[in-house]
Amino acid sequence: MGNNIYNYIHTAAKTEKADLVITNGKVIDVFNGEIIEEDVAITGGKIVGIGSYEGHTTFNAKGGYICPAFIDGHVHIESSMLTPLQLEEVLVPHGVTTLIADPHEIANVSGKEGIQFLIDNSRKSLLDIYFMIPSCVPATPFENAGATLEAEDIAPFYTNQNVLGLAEVMDFPSVLNGSEKMVNKLTSAMKHGKLIDGHAAGLDKYGINTYRAAGIQTDHEAVNAEEAKIRLQRGMYLMIREGSVAKDLEALLPIVTERNSRRCLFVTDDKHLDDLVEEGSIDHNVRLAILNGLDPILAISMATINTAECFQLKSKGAIAPGFDADLLILSDLHQISIEHVFLKGSHVVERGVLQSQYKNKMEIPIPRSLTKSVNTKPVTENDLKISITHNKANIIEIIPNSLITNHISEAVDTIAGNFTPSIEKDQLKLAVVERHNQTGNIGLGIVKGMRLKGGAIATTIAHDSHNIIVCGTNDQDMVKAIALMEEMQGGIVIVKDGKSVSSLPLQISGLLTDQHYEETLKQINHLNTSLSTVGFSGSFNPFLTLSFLALPVIPDLKLTDTGLFQVKEFKHIQI
Repeated sequence: MGNNIYNYIHTAAKTEKADLVITNGKVIDVFNGEIIEEDVAITGGKIVGIGSYEGHTTFNAKGGYICPAFIDGHVHIESSMLTPLQLEEVLVPHGVTTLIADPHEIANVSGKEGIQFLIDNSRKSLLDIYFMIPSCVPATPFENAGATLEAEDIAPFYTNQNVLGLAEVMDFPSVLNGSEKMVNKLTSAMKHGKLIDGHAAGLDKYGINTYRAAGIQTDHEAVNAEEAKIRLQRGMYLMIREGSVAKDLEALLPIVTERNSRRCLFVTDDKHLDDLVEEGSIDHNVRLAILNGLDPILAISMATINTAECFQLKSKGAIAPGFDADLLILSDLHQISIEHVFLKGSHVVERGVLQSQYKNKMEIPIPRSLTKSVNTKPVTENDLKISITHNKANIIEIIPNSLITNHISEAVDTIAGNFTPSIEKDQLKLAVVERHNQTGNIGLGIVKGMRLKGGAIATTIAHDSHNIIVCGTNDQDMVKAIALMEEMQGGIVIVKDGKSVSSLPLQISGLLTDQHYEETLKQINHLNTSLSTVGFSGSFNPFLTLSFLALPVIPDLKLTDTGLFQVKEFKHIQI
């Protein structure tokens, strides 16, 4: 480090040539909110000077905008279904070079070994990936996950320099009630000098008071301007989320002003591979914010320096001396047209293409336990019967493109006292099958709004315990879909007339694949086009929507392997 500082000083003082000088560019100054026309000098992967410099190599920006590379402030890598070594080929061309990752998806299936796998895999990645260690495994005590992590299980990860803190605290009753196990986790993070992320879905101002008093500093669950303002008033960083299902940016953007914008940042949370390829990641958030009237430099600041400051990444997020030379060359400031990407001063993306010499050729070995994660007892059609004893049933109603569901009560069709799905009423059967420890648990429910006309769809991506979740128009296809999940050892499948129509195997904890992203994308596209065979006609992604119907920390009504769950009351209810 001493030699590096020596080189930085002499290059900055112009007594030595820089390794690289980027000339003829317009530098985006996120500190003053201005654009300046100066050269950028880079040595040893660091920006060392802004001004007029000589370099051993020069790069002509041709009048383009020199912009800090983007940072995703909260993302579950598992939602891409790719390992970090495959994800880099998708994200880096979109200008995203740093991630704050929460591996609680894989942790809920494979525990500490799953977390360690992602950390190890990320070390070889072009991406700078920092981790927040899962706080809620399982997410609640009302479901069965593949692992349980207590404070003593989490603490050893804090010695890793890329671990920044405790990930989203989603068990809000445990926080509000000051449960011993939760307090131990919060206290341990603080003692280690670590940060704590929040997950405050549906909490009022007193709930937010409690979260802040507990040392929780961020939240990504605000869904309207009023909720956003309360979080900012209480001193939280407001994470503005735009993912594949939860799309909150347009609703939250009106709260952002020049006065409070420094406490606002962009996140994707959960974003599917096809969406990442088609529209981008944080670059899409920036583009959308500008389209909705936000000043471009303010939007860029929210994707760069704001996130860096939130997570105390002192060398990230700006074009200034002492910062990492992670930068983009934009040809258009409003469209965020990314022509070139530099990582630590290396020119890794040219005209949107990741250069071949920077592509990883080798994956990290996968522990065998991660590839044997689906363990169920055989399921029969009889196991899926739902007895109806009342005139009306409690039903989960989907809100398209939202994690939130409605709790409604409607009359349903029955045969011999058992629920029968109705395509006309759009009332379909839903089941969550425990897949970690062969408990035989099956949670059953009724869902409205999935828009299937036949067959069944199933997946082992079922947040956050990631049991098998299946939705269908008939029991035969649902049973077949569940059997295929074990045969494939996880993934996504469409079944019609007792046969697999399309599938995507996810052999790593039932969540990830190690195949190249282009092959995975082909399989996803085939799944999407095959939805027509089961008559799907909705304006939302049914696989992603299905995967969140088992998440008992997002209002209002959800289904776990132990039954129908009313989130606001935080208890099970009868169908």
